[in-house]
Amino acid sequence: MPERIVAVRKNGQGSIVEMQLSSGQVVDYKRAHDMARSGDLEHVNLIRGKDGEDHLRSEPDGIQSNNLDNLPSF
Repeated sequence: MPERIVAVRKNGQGSIVEMQLSSGQVVDYKRAHDMARSGDLEHVNLIRGKDGEDHLRSEPDGIQSNNLDNLPSF
């Protein structure tokens, strides 16, 4: 069953570096990226950025509060 990201941890520059999942597990950005690619995370997509790299983004649903940047910190 896919997990959901429920909280995030940001570094000093404001970039998300870790995510807490619905199971309570904490994963780093790379692991979350891999989980999204394999379908183990729900409500997130991988998008190609201007830098040519894939980046995690919450599914566009018009709800600002569930965007990754707006999730609670832990």
